[in-house]
Amino acid sequence: MLNPNQSDTCRSMSKSSSSDSEKSANADLYRDTVFLPRTSFPMRGNLPKREPDWLARWAEIGLDAQITQQAEGRPAFTLHDGPPYANGHLHIGHALNKINKDVINRAHRMSGYAVRYVPGWDCHGLPIEWKVEEEYRKAKRDKDSVPVLEFRAECRAYAAKWLGVQMEEFKRLGVQAEWANRYATMDFSSESAIVGEIGRFLLNGGLYRGLRPVMWSPVEKTALAEAEIEYHDHKSTTILVAFPIVKDPTPAQRSRMCPW
Repeated sequence: MLNPNQSDTCRSMSKSSSSDSEKSANADLYRDTVFLPRTSFPMRGNLPKREPDWLARWAEIGLDAQITQQAEGRPAFTLHDGPPYANGHLHIGHALNKINKDVINRAHRMSGYAVRYVPGWDCHGLPIEWKVEEEYRKAKRDKDSVPVLEFRAECRAYAAKWLGVQMEEFKRLGVQAEWANRYATMDFSSESAIVGEIGRFLLNGGLYRGLRPVMWSPVEKTALAEAEIEYHDHKSTTILVAFPIVKDPTPAQRSRMCPW
């Protein structure tokens, strides 16, 4: 025998079941009254899965090369790429930089320009050296015990690795560029061009020797760029002093003095 509570539960389940049936019937009833376009593509974007397929398709048909070929004879627009460091995965700053450049390039391409965008990477400097030294510290290895040429070779290999990783990640963002024609500051052709330009300065008299203060890191034993220097906040005592003017050469005007 069922107690009253069990009986109420059964009645509640029965009502719920009948309500679901009514909803299903109503859905079937109104389904034929909703007119939606019939498409060959799914309703959901499913972009994490579909975007890699698009990129693979673009690579298969050589889309970048086709775009360059179709633009032959048009006015040229060249966007010079300030290269990122090849020292790790992309972050939001990389995305902001490259996507903005891609928007500019696409806008000019649609405006009838032949857009040339050659991406590049900076493969020299402290950011890459520091990453290699981090690996040394993890392995409890002293940097000073590593021969200079071996250290440079490891930095070159590290930069080459992350250059490839970042290139694929930029492609994943949908950035259109001459990826097959990319440049890197550590390429021998780039280094040769730099030496050649210094030679031109030398021959035309633009190269000279002078004195200039250079930031130096005693820990890293290397020169630092001014942009790499960070200063801690410092509070200094300020004093305001009023000086009487003995003789004012311009009595019609008020004189102000700001001593430092």
